[in-house]
Amino acid sequence: MNQTIIGSYIAKKRREKNLTQEQLAETLGISNKTISKWENGKCMPDYSIIQALCEALDVTLPELMDGEDAAE
Repeated sequence: MNQTIIGSYIAKKRREKNLTQEQLAETLGISNKTISKWENGKCMPDYSIIQALCEALDVTLPELMDGEDAAE
């Protein structure tokens, strides 16, 4: 589990859904600075928010943890 790869994947999926960091943060009830930290690989999403993040980005938990789509 590589924080940088996961962060890049979160950023990629967020952009594919045409969401800003602010919009995603609002959906999850967190700050956009937290999204930025994830995307820059400085920290990982908290366990309590992982399911909501997966739903917001339309990804599965294994895809999120691998940092790539299952089809790749």
